[in-house]
Amino acid sequence: MFPQEAFAAFIAENNSPGTPLLSVKASDKDSGNNARISYFLDDSQMNGLSASAYFSVNTESGEILAVRSFDYEQTKDFQIRIQAQDGGSPPLSSNVTVKIMIQDKNDNAPQVLYPVQTGGSLVAEIVPRSADVGYLVTKVVAVDVDSGQNAWLSYKLQKASDRALFEVGLQNGEIRTIRQVNDKDAVKQRLTVIVEDNGQPSRSATVIVNVAVADSFPEVLSEFTDFTHDKEYNDNLTFYLVLALAVVSFLFITCLVVIISVKIYRWRRERLIYKSSGNLPVIPYYPPLYADVGGTGTLKQAFNYEMYGTTDSRKSDIKFSPPFTQSTLTVGNNATRTVPRHKTESESEILTEVRLPLPGPFKAIVPLFLR
Repeated sequence: MFPQEAFAAFIAENNSPGTPLLSVKASDKDSGNNARISYFLDDSQMNGLSASAYFSVNTESGEILAVRSFDYEQTKDFQIRIQAQDGGSPPLSSNVTVKIMIQDKNDNAPQVLYPVQTGGSLVAEIVPRSADVGYLVTKVVAVDVDSGQNAWLSYKLQKASDRALFEVGLQNGEIRTIRQVNDKDAVKQRLTVIVEDNGQPSRSATVIVNVAVADSFPEVLSEFTDFTHDKEYNDNLTFYLVLALAVVSFLFITCLVVIISVKIYRWRRERLIYKSSGNLPVIPYYPPLYADVGGTGTLKQAFNYEMYGTTDSRKSDIKFSPPFTQSTLTVGNNATRTVPRHKTESESEILTEVRLPLPGPFKAIVPLFLR
């Protein structure tokens, strides 16, 4: 049997699953297996779910554990039944009620109900220029779903176009004038009110109140229409400035990458050419009208020459043929016929046959030009 009829336990909301709540103990005057006690959770229904979906109990120790995290704003307390049963035959049991209460934490910020914050339209409170001291402009209404001191709210004026003209009630959120309104006061007045709760740590919310100091509605409409257009213009200007900055930064980075890539490509190409220059063949240069003669010199390509060699002679001859000109016509493979014509100054060169001693058994014909 249990030492008391009911137990109570407290647990703060937003707890971790598996958090221990309390342990229940029962006693049995029997001995042996008859005195061996086991604990069970009565699986009744709570909030549409079984008790085992919220709590569990250790069969041997009687320790009660939280299975899930709790939210004070949804459920504030639970009531479960624990059964203690001995090991006798037949087994005997007794029950005890355990009430588990959820403790609130400051996990919710205040919510502003009035004035309503809309993104597309602008709401303004009108204050006539004849308003006296203490004139009620409007009232900020806010709530906090927490409980106790966590739900106590206070109101403060955070920013204002003219702090010497308005004040906010600390407890009630009423916005009133603190001096006489005059003609020098601007038509458009903007107030920022902050709403704080009394929790630890405290949470807050802000609300913007637009006030129009004017005697006629058309004046208010024109002023705040221009205000809305100015705000939209400033937003668009900021967007385009950010976009332009992003585009310029992208182009700069792209140009930098291209320049570095070109530098690296040229450096690698020059290095590759430098490394492979030692393996390139040497190509000799000949003038366009000359040809190589056995690596010993050059002759004009316009001349034909024949080479005669003997096996026992220490001298060799080269026989030259005159160059082909416009006066030479080819008749066959072995005969030519010449058409006489006037010689030019460039054709006054006479080709002669010169015998030159060569160190081999060859005859070479070397051209000699005389003017």
